[in-house]
Amino acid sequence: MNRFRHSRAGRRSTVSSGPDRWDGLDPATAWEPWSPADGDVWDLAKVAHLHRRAGFGTTWKQLAADAARTPAEVVRGLLDAATTTGPAEDDSVADVIAAGSEARRLASWWLLRMVRGSSAVRERLTLFWHGHFATSAAKVEQTRLMLAQYRTLRELGQGEFGALARAISCDPAMLVWLDCRESRKAKPNENFARELMELFCLGLGQYTEQDIRQLARCFTGSEIRYGQFRFNSFQHDRNEKRFLGAAGSYDREQAVDVVVKHPATARFLVHKLVRFHVADDLPADSPLIARLADWYRGEKLHTGKLLERILASRIFFSAEARGARISGPVELAVGLMRNFGLEANMDELASELAAIGQLPLYPPSVAGWEGGTTWINAQTLTGRANLVARLMQASAGRLPGAAGLGEKDDAASLVEGAVGWLLAVRPPAAVMKQLESIAGGTRNRSERLVRLVSALATLPEFHLA
Repeated sequence: MNRFRHSRAGRRSTVSSGPDRWDGLDPATAWEPWSPADGDVWDLAKVAHLHRRAGFGTTWKQLAADAARTPAEVVRGLLDAATTTGPAEDDSVADVIAAGSEARRLASWWLLRMVRGSSAVRERLTLFWHGHFATSAAKVEQTRLMLAQYRTLRELGQGEFGALARAISCDPAMLVWLDCRESRKAKPNENFARELMELFCLGLGQYTEQDIRQLARCFTGSEIRYGQFRFNSFQHDRNEKRFLGAAGSYDREQAVDVVVKHPATARFLVHKLVRFHVADDLPADSPLIARLADWYRGEKLHTGKLLERILASRIFFSAEARGARISGPVELAVGLMRNFGLEANMDELASELAAIGQLPLYPPSVAGWEGGTTWINAQTLTGRANLVARLMQASAGRLPGAAGLGEKDDAASLVEGAVGWLLAVRPPAAVMKQLESIAGGTRNRSERLVRLVSALATLPEFHLA
């Protein structure tokens, strides 16, 4: 008997179902912890869903182990691992790459860490913050500044958002990216002030141009010298500033705190984190977002606590959330490699990811990657399928992550297991029959699995998470 049970939660939701499908969920209970109930069991399909959304995926053996634990234990274990540093987190190679000013190689190094690192959760959350505080090596000429920013995002990304925002306000890579190498009291640079409110904290419509001008005065005296942030007290405007309904002679850190504490910040961040972990189409003005934002504000915008609440919640494991996201290119490739234990040339992988729309350290603009349906068009769909096929075919039959997949050595069992492991949404019955034909034939199980996964990558369902 196959261990995947395709309950109601696994059959009917897709990313295109429309935002109105969220209306039936009660905001008062949606973010409460999920527990198994009649017809909605804790099985390998739900464990796979959790690993795809929390990290990038995991091996078949790990799924089986986690299915024997409680949901709360698995979520807690994933988050505990995200706060520790293991042998795979040695940064010495990154330091060498940064010293050589090879930003593309640094992107390859980060991809390797995503694949082999001890915590997929930590790297995935760092990828989220990288897209949020989007800074591109295409403009920041010093690779060591990009590495320093990565480390800031990784170290502070699971704590209180205020600490992360204050660190970013004096991050050299960010200030170079936004042309804020100098901001003087006679001529305040408004770039960071604008992006802090529009893209990092509040969102459009929550501030005025006057707020930007006043906030910019708080950042005067900020300079970059020899790749380091320096505060020039002689160039800092110490007079009173008025923005967002507050007034005071704020310095840089105090100004960031005013923006962070604004009520719109919690809702703005929660919506982005929910899009990244739950669904592409849950509206920003949904009562579900408002409810969670109120809780997040009460927890001092502690992102680690928010992430645990999201990943353990009823809405996360609901029918509405299954297949409600389109995987980004990095998620797709890293997830495949972590699932099967694949090896690859990371420089080649980086180039392939760039071609289908997402190379780490090279976001397209200060707004980062839009995500959702923008990941998919005729060209990228073909490129994604080709990438999956190449990675699988290059494995030379070495698929250690698939050990134990399929309780019987037959095509139907192999397809059933692979679909439950790798897909959030089950394909139609006719497609399942076609997949069984593809997975049959040769007695070499690895060859059959390579053919099967390559075929799965051509299905729309493969690209949903």
